[in-house]
Amino acid sequence: MVLAHTSKVVLGCVAFGIFWVLAVFPSVPFMPVGRTAGSLLGAMLMVLFRVISPEDAYAAIDLPIIGLLFGTMVVSIFLERADMFKYLGNLLQWKSRGPKDLLFRVCIVSAIASALFTNDTCCVVLTEFILKVARQNNLPPQPFLLALATSSNIGSAATPIGNPQNLVIAVESGISFGQFLLGVFPAMIVGVLTNAAILLCYFWRYLNVEPADQERGGVVSTGPEVVGDDEVTSSVIIEDAPPSSPTDDEAAANQNGDKDKGELPEVVEKRWKVLVWKTAVYLITLGMLIALLMGLNMSWTAITAALVLLALDFTDAQACLEKVSYSLLIFFCGMFITVDGFNKTGIPNTMWELVEPYSRIDSARGVALLGLVILILSNVASNVPTVLLLGTRVAASAAAISPASERKAWLILAYVSTVAGNLTLLGSAANLIVCEQARRAQFFGYNLSFWSHLRFGVPSTIVVTAIGLLIVSSY
Repeated sequence: MVLAHTSKVVLGCVAFGIFWVLAVFPSVPFMPVGRTAGSLLGAMLMVLFRVISPEDAYAAIDLPIIGLLFGTMVVSIFLERADMFKYLGNLLQWKSRGPKDLLFRVCIVSAIASALFTNDTCCVVLTEFILKVARQNNLPPQPFLLALATSSNIGSAATPIGNPQNLVIAVESGISFGQFLLGVFPAMIVGVLTNAAILLCYFWRYLNVEPADQERGGVVSTGPEVVGDDEVTSSVIIEDAPPSSPTDDEAAANQNGDKDKGELPEVVEKRWKVLVWKTAVYLITLGMLIALLMGLNMSWTAITAALVLLALDFTDAQACLEKVSYSLLIFFCGMFITVDGFNKTGIPNTMWELVEPYSRIDSARGVALLGLVILILSNVASNVPTVLLLGTRVAASAAAISPASERKAWLILAYVSTVAGNLTLLGSAANLIVCEQARRAQFFGYNLSFWSHLRFGVPSTIVVTAIGLLIVSSY
């Protein structure tokens, strides 16, 4: 594909540039409108500048991806209501053998949870809990927050429903849920274990806390690199409150204890209803995963599971649907239009033609170069736009080698674009969620800075990406 007319190229670059700035830096001083508005602005400019027609703009919106994203959001909301993530949090502390064991558990649990329930959801519900556990055990929060963010990103690479870019790849490539899992899961497991080993080596001396020190409530010296005074929002740890004297109402209730016995059957009945409802949520979610493994249409499977859960709730669905991140869905719509318009300028295709001869996946050097291109572009343009820009081109180049190579190329794109999010704090939404949730946490607030993330993110991402490339490319 040759470059479009000069005016179309220039105006398309302007629209895409505005979208990119607002997507990567949503609070820029001259236009702090956020990512969603920035995405819509980029799409609108593509149409106003006549880079893309209104009809083509609507056609650019990938409805199967939007449907799959919506369905998984609703299912995740019900799982949170059914205390799934509370149980995961309790699993982190169950018979824990110390700080290193706790750190390892955070890596494993967050990775598996992200593969099944998306990395963003996992980070939203687990950040404050993990921060609280670290504070109450007088442990430095930074290793555990980094473990949550980085392991969630790596873990989400294993399935099509783990993150948004995988949703795009699964729909565009037609790779089934099972094939996707078989191709990336081994690399994910090795990547999570490698990331955990790097974390333990990096923070080893800060995690050498004896159980006796924790029981005495001794403060651990964490050094300026881990916890600085300017990074701690509040380090207050709430102790168990002493039992208060009974109120008049409580006293009256005690005097009329016999009357309360009549309410016991109602309490038991209520508990049984809650138990049955939770069981139904878990079974429907399990059924959705089985259907996905069987190769059924992913978008309609997720939507069906979401609608069944809404119907079985026997309440007005408005309260649940209000928790859906519609801003993310709108962001995707605007991004689809913006990226499609940028593709019509011919710039992405021209740039790929320069790199394509040297990044074919039938050689080790080609795989390494392709991984480097994906890694850099994912941090420059963000991972989902990178997948939209490179996906069909990388797949077409690999298809010329063999059908198996095409599938391998999609899986390499999925793994590397996901792990690339660990390079910097701005590399993925999961990182930003952990940072923001930790900063806002009541009583346990902590500021995970850009540089503290970068010092660990760079070596971890390079090593985990290299190992994952070797495994995925041999599939």
